[in-house]
Amino acid sequence: MEEWLIAPISALISLLVALYLYHCVKKQDAGTKRMQEISSAIKEGANAFLKREYTTLAIFVVIVAALLGIFVPEPVWITETKIKNISLALAYVFGSFSSALAGYFGMDVALRANVRTANAARKGLTRAFPIAFRGGAVMGLSVVGLALLGISIVYGITGDPEIVLGYSIGASTLSLFVKAGGGIYTKTADVSADLVGKVELSISEDDPRNPAVIADNVGDNVGDVAGMGADLFDSYVACVMAAMILGSSLGLMEMNMPLIFAGLGIIASVLGVTVVRVGKRGDLGKALNLGTYITCFLFGGLTLVATIYLQIDYKIWEATVVGLIAGVVIGITSDYYTSINRPPARTTAEASKTGAAINIVTGFSYGLISVFPPLLGIAIASALAYFLAGVYGVGMSALGMLSIVGTIVAGDAYGPIGDNAKGIAEQSGLGEEVIDITDKLDAAGNTTKAISKGFAIGAAGLTALALLATYQTIVNDLTGELIGFDLMNPLVMLGVFVGITIPCLFSAMCMLAVSKNSSVMIEEIRRQFREIPGLKEGKEGVRPDYASCVDIATKAALKALVPLIVMSITATLAVGFICGIRALAGYLAGSIFSGFMLAILMANSGGMWDNAKKFIEDGHFGGKGSDAHKAAVIGDTLGDPFKDTAGPSLNTLVTVISLIASLFAPLIIAYALIGL
Repeated sequence: MEEWLIAPISALISLLVALYLYHCVKKQDAGTKRMQEISSAIKEGANAFLKREYTTLAIFVVIVAALLGIFVPEPVWITETKIKNISLALAYVFGSFSSALAGYFGMDVALRANVRTANAARKGLTRAFPIAFRGGAVMGLSVVGLALLGISIVYGITGDPEIVLGYSIGASTLSLFVKAGGGIYTKTADVSADLVGKVELSISEDDPRNPAVIADNVGDNVGDVAGMGADLFDSYVACVMAAMILGSSLGLMEMNMPLIFAGLGIIASVLGVTVVRVGKRGDLGKALNLGTYITCFLFGGLTLVATIYLQIDYKIWEATVVGLIAGVVIGITSDYYTSINRPPARTTAEASKTGAAINIVTGFSYGLISVFPPLLGIAIASALAYFLAGVYGVGMSALGMLSIVGTIVAGDAYGPIGDNAKGIAEQSGLGEEVIDITDKLDAAGNTTKAISKGFAIGAAGLTALALLATYQTIVNDLTGELIGFDLMNPLVMLGVFVGITIPCLFSAMCMLAVSKNSSVMIEEIRRQFREIPGLKEGKEGVRPDYASCVDIATKAALKALVPLIVMSITATLAVGFICGIRALAGYLAGSIFSGFMLAILMANSGGMWDNAKKFIEDGHFGGKGSDAHKAAVIGDTLGDPFKDTAGPSLNTLVTVISLIASLFAPLIIAYALIGL
């Protein structure tokens, strides 16, 4: 059966289209000398951070690959053939490299697109938008193209979906580094710049006098572009792998179906990206959403045709569509609770009139309310998928949700390009009209980022459920018996309670890192305003020391990463090797549900606080510089590490610990201290 070859073919098409769009962006005019100087400073800072982060990661990858080669799936001194150990180790390295490459390539085009978008804004919104969106599309198509091509190569060589598990865990561990590290970096700079600039000095967000402004712009790229790309790369690979393993026990067709459907999803994404156009009215949100909806309809139609042609059980297609619909619903829910045009954000903005405390209470309360619809959606989707096609249906449902990830990442990466374009326009003195156009691009980007975060969280939640089913399937295959995970079993219950705490600890460590690092950077910003003559007054020729803030953010983010990774991996292995596979199953379930709930809460409340602030900046409730504005900025600084550091990183955390559990299941069964 060779139908699965549509996967590598569509992946190559995706990469070719990405290269074409990259060329289209690169040939645009980069603007004035001053604009190019600012863009170069942002690019230099982003590349320096990514280089140092990837150097640290390379050491980690080599160590883990060596351990996998020695111990997994069985110690080399026990196993008769060492080929599977070597294959897993090599697949792990390949997965890490592919994820890193996707993040770097996408960030590179974003760094080129920001200044070109700002320059095009001098000629109007309709000229600027295509450049920003094409830059984001390069990231989106690169992510799905490299991910599916990598899976196809590993599967084509080995024919074993369990080796694809090694590729997946490579992508996941790297994603955890990049997402958490980028998130800590970007929010350290953003919080520091806002608190000193907006609250203490009442200057604008991207005022060139602010020493943290370049670090803030750098953070948009390493956190929101490279980080989110790595996050969805990880979820995409994990859900395809999980569906393949779940299908392997049913037959060859079922094992190959995830590859076929993923390939058709890429084709739908390529077509969906190409139809995004902004009309004469300049409705950016409508243009972006239209691309998403068209991609959904195309995917549904293409997979239905494939189902009929290959004579597949219609229930598998129906389970896939259930996941797709659930993803759209979760995205719409995130839009409602975060959009600047909706009641929650506007009510939170109005609450700012009575101070920061009421702003925070209101925003947090709406964030809690926003948890209910997505959780209900995932519950209904997983139940329907299970009734349609068993645990395999749950895996295919997750694939359906992530099938349009190319379009989703395109919209997400568009956001920071618009944000950077606004910063470059303001720092280059391009005038209020140009700044207003880039502000519209930025505002639309905030909404798309909120929707994509909700989508990514929902996809990670459903993928994690599929990975939990995969874990049980692997355990049952290894033990030769059907092992259930009864909550009344004290070891399972122990695992559940420990698992619930892990996302909480992880989130706290991420946000404490932002808090600690921001304190250092705030003092540096204050020092520069105090000691550099003429900086506060904006005298001509006087510029701050941008590099010092970039250096603070870089060192602090990398320093905070190691404890995060060590905690998440060692806790998972400790539960497994001490208490056995049943306790580990409870641990996974607790982590999935706790992590999913916290991720939605943080993403939605953070986006809500951000747009409440922007609503006031648009001239409501006193406008910029008012007491309400300062209160909203304080709320936003709480929301920043919520929505851009801890919240999105939880997606990857849950995926990583689920994959580690499946990968180490053979060793845990053999060597656990307390029973199975």
